[in-house]
Amino acid sequence: MSLRQMEYFLTVVEEGSFTRAAEVLHVSQPALSHQIKALERSVGGALLERLPRGVRPTPMGRAFRPHAELAVRSAAQAHRAARATAGAEGGELHVAAVHALAVGVLPEVFAHWRTAHPGVLLRLHEYAETASLQEAVERGAADLAVGPAPADWPGTTLTIGEEEIVLVVPFDDRFAGRTTVTLPELADRPWVRCAMEPVVHGERILDWACGRAGFAPRTAVWTEHSSTAVRMAAAGVGVCAVPSHVVRGAVGEDCVVLSPDPPWIRPLSVFSRVPPTGVAEAFVDLLRARFPTGTAPAPPTAPPAAPARTAPAAIALAPPAPAPAALASPASVPAAVASPVSAPAAPARTTSAPTAPAHTAPVPPPASAPAAAPA
Repeated sequence: MSLRQMEYFLTVVEEGSFTRAAEVLHVSQPALSHQIKALERSVGGALLERLPRGVRPTPMGRAFRPHAELAVRSAAQAHRAARATAGAEGGELHVAAVHALAVGVLPEVFAHWRTAHPGVLLRLHEYAETASLQEAVERGAADLAVGPAPADWPGTTLTIGEEEIVLVVPFDDRFAGRTTVTLPELADRPWVRCAMEPVVHGERILDWACGRAGFAPRTAVWTEHSSTAVRMAAAGVGVCAVPSHVVRGAVGEDCVVLSPDPPWIRPLSVFSRVPPTGVAEAFVDLLRARFPTGTAPAPPTAPPAAPARTAPAAIALAPPAPAPAALASPASVPAAVASPVSAPAAPARTTSAPTAPAHTAPVPPPASAPAAAPA
């Protein structure tokens, strides 16, 4: 069994045809068929079922496929890592990211990268949530991932910054003259929800947070992408909760941005199976240097601001290890506790034995602390 044979097998499966696969691989069809038969002899059974019009994997082929994909991608990663360590310019760097970062942060980073490393091709893989991001790195689809780091990641994790989750309303909203708002004040409002919303305590974060605040959110629209949710909120469809860089970097500030009171903060990381070297390490350094700083929303340009109020400390959306204590708050604002999300970030550059990346177990807040913090 060879990497070439596995690559041939994967191409036949993807194309669904020996003829088209031979064209993609630039080999003759008899040569391709010979290599596939040799591979099937080595594994002890048929991997492909020949049909009158096309081909499909057998049960053995379906079981073989993910391992073949990992082997082929790992070989490609090894080649890129070796060239990068040797200082060679060229090749590719595969970066996986959650959608919010892909549209709100990475465009500027990629632009600076192209200036500094014009010979290195960047391939961006976008995912809706951290679970898919983690899977992409595990199966070798990406060299590194950018987003909230999964819990107990067995490889390398590097902290790059943090993001604030903000609330978006239109310019004519009754809260447009303010910079902060508490969740109970939004109990009567419709919401624009996003399919990328993380899960905490076994339910979507907004459902859980609003439940802790004493109400169920009334959903007006479901969207697939956070950038779409922002546009809907700006048009007055409802309130949406999104990372601050999505509003400022992806769709512009044609709306009013409010900080939850207290603020909702979560750390972000780069994680990979092995420590980044060469061009991968250079990309991480650039990402850290260009990552947006400062999460407080800009003052609105619509009505005058409301009287100033004292804001409590920000809520860190991080895993409870060790268990976090309740954060102190003014008497007018309930205390809050650190809330686990489905994909929290980990501390800088760590390696550990592999463990299953299960969701963090919920840590119930004290009885006197009902407030919650969505992500």
